[in-house]
Amino acid sequence: MEQRFGRVRAVLTVLAVWGVLAGGMAGGAPATAAGPSLRRSGALSVAPGVAYGEFRMTVPRGVVHGHLLTVDLGDPRVSVDLLYPGAVGARAPVSRLAAARGAVAAVNGDFFHITETQHPGVEATGAPDGPAVVSGRQLKAAVPDGQRFGPVLPPGASTEDVLGVGYDRRARLDRLTLRGVVLTPEGGLPLRGLNQYALPEDGIGAYTPQWGPASRERAVCGTDTERAAPCSTDTAEVTVRYGRVTAIEDDPGAGGVAAGSVVLVGREEGARQLRKLHLGEPLRVGYRLAGEGPVPLRFAVGGFPIVRDARPVAGLDTVAVAVRTAVGIAPGGRVLYLLALDGARGQTGLTVSELGDLMAQLGSEEAMNLDGGGSSTLVTDDGTGDGVVVRNHPSGGAERPVANGVGIFSLG
Repeated sequence: MEQRFGRVRAVLTVLAVWGVLAGGMAGGAPATAAGPSLRRSGALSVAPGVAYGEFRMTVPRGVVHGHLLTVDLGDPRVSVDLLYPGAVGARAPVSRLAAARGAVAAVNGDFFHITETQHPGVEATGAPDGPAVVSGRQLKAAVPDGQRFGPVLPPGASTEDVLGVGYDRRARLDRLTLRGVVLTPEGGLPLRGLNQYALPEDGIGAYTPQWGPASRERAVCGTDTERAAPCSTDTAEVTVRYGRVTAIEDDPGAGGVAAGSVVLVGREEGARQLRKLHLGEPLRVGYRLAGEGPVPLRFAVGGFPIVRDARPVAGLDTVAVAVRTAVGIAPGGRVLYLLALDGARGQTGLTVSELGDLMAQLGSEEAMNLDGGGSSTLVTDDGTGDGVVVRNHPSGGAERPVANGVGIFSLG
């Protein structure tokens, strides 16, 4: 009986969201929040536990057109997982990522290493800023705050912040911190990076086969506080295969990491420690992404918080207007709201502060801002069995290849 009432509450929550947007399902007056008006223009069931609809919001500078997915994690047929191109250092359009995994809906995910103008000759990797977890497998850790791409973080936020879903099937905002060690015959060395396009100063980072063929050269460029700072010249790279050192080089390399291998890249003090190793020496690498919640995360994607305790967080930007993507969590963690604004010509976007207000109004107890601008993309199943369709108009005129996405799955 308790489970049945829980499902009823989830359904009522979904209906309540659309009631807020429409001002009532039968043509009632639009809801308002701090002046702007919201009006729903349609809603449909994409799959069991997954609903899609559109809305328009009038703000003083124009009309905001948005697309919203409501996902019921209380439905045992529904799940959420990370979509990515099969390598951390790679990009692909959201529609392709969703189709490859059979997702019924998806939005784009984390901000990512989109360009590399500060360091001529160094390639952009396409890797995301923050931590990433797919199907319980920990793919990568966060770059230093000063190395990230994306809007300025609000006070107290970090590149370690994630939206995740635990093994208890509840969504939450969390913070994933890398805990790792390189065990050598002389003792342990701290591991401060995992499949990252930028390593902390004096640090050692591990690159696994999941990194892909992208160059590791960018890992030693910039500093913890300045992305554009010069690349370090005090570097080293060590290849470990089946627990033995098989190569020691001065510079970070490129090319895929073979199965059974891990490549260690060090800068400054980290490089000096790696250069003390010898060919054939035994070496082990251990790591985990430690969260603050009581249940491990099965899925996680990076971003930064914009709503906590049902209220927009302090210090959100009130100036820059852009097309944006966000994910909200209803109280209890059983309902997700995935939102992407439309980038068609003649429509306006939102500031991050306005986005926080909107996500709170939609019923989010917590919410996270994801990558926006030309990356903002929302796709759903097209209803014909032929795959997914892009519901919004990307602001660049076509889908932008992105580092990862939030995929929604339904077995119904």
